[in-house]
Amino acid sequence: MKTIYHYLLTVILLGVTLFPASNALAGNKDRSGEAGASELLINPWARSSGWGSVGTASVRGLESMFVNVAGAAFTQGTEVNFSSTSWMQGSGTDIMAFGVAQQVGASGVFGLNMMSMSFGDIPLTTENSPDASGGIGTFAPTYMNIGVSYSKIFSNSIYGGVQMKIISESIDNLSAQGVAIDAGVQYVTGPEDNIRFGITLRNWGTKLSFNGDGIAIRVSPPGQEDQFTLEQRSAAYELPSQMNIGGAYDFIFDKHTVTLAGNFRSNAFTADQITAGVEYKLMDYLMLRGAYTYEEGIDEAIDSGNRFTVDNGLSGGMTVQIPLNKETGTTFAVDYAFRSTEHFDNTHSIGARVTF
Repeated sequence: MKTIYHYLLTVILLGVTLFPASNALAGNKDRSGEAGASELLINPWARSSGWGSVGTASVRGLESMFVNVAGAAFTQGTEVNFSSTSWMQGSGTDIMAFGVAQQVGASGVFGLNMMSMSFGDIPLTTENSPDASGGIGTFAPTYMNIGVSYSKIFSNSIYGGVQMKIISESIDNLSAQGVAIDAGVQYVTGPEDNIRFGITLRNWGTKLSFNGDGIAIRVSPPGQEDQFTLEQRSAAYELPSQMNIGGAYDFIFDKHTVTLAGNFRSNAFTADQITAGVEYKLMDYLMLRGAYTYEEGIDEAIDSGNRFTVDNGLSGGMTVQIPLNKETGTTFAVDYAFRSTEHFDNTHSIGARVTF
């Protein structure tokens, strides 16, 4: 009975994976620009972003908290990860990410991760001094997301997880805060656990709106000299929610493993995307990966008005992992990722991780 259940679930998940990919490429591109907090769609981690975030079904460890939180349930012991990203190199946008995942008991894993996005110093301008060279000072916008997750092994085949994220955006005198939820499931089957499926819902949460002195002005009513503070209303905006459905298959050859993965991403506020990727692994020492993300209009010129992303679709990366202590399972790894972009000099990420 258990075997029949596994095969039935495999067929259902495979059908769900293939159906959207062939019948639902339109997405909601007419709503592009209506959502906020778009930094929630940027993968700050070097290992998974180099694979185009295609690992909905196969991601493991701390980086699962971005791709599919269910994969964090595979963490054994403790994992610490740090990553630095130069987003569209030359734009002055930098992303820093840090996280820790800790196994709790035999089947649970708690995780904590933080992402900070900075844009450098921007000259201040006012109504009285609209010229950026006015020399009245600068301000530095910052975005920060903090996520707390719990993942669990439910059986030899089923893994699940949930994450709560606190979102904070601020500029000189305005700020917005909100909360979002991620949830995901992974299913593993096959003779060597080499067939995997996954589904995740990301960025479902509250609307955000900006508040602060930046939307308040001093005015004088007609015929009066006294000034009053007038605070303007700030429109609320939704989060860029999305659903991901993915599958992966491992070809195992002694010390070598080749993984093929696919993912369908349904975006609430832009075009849907399909990603296909391949990863080569030499034992646990060396990993090479590449992926391509397709969406409608990605091959057309930017001035055609059909492009809804800065990405060109190509991504790649590598990992070098060194065992420090085989008895305790302590390892150190360095990850690198490259993402081709429409503007500037592409996106580059480098990360370091320690497991023990």
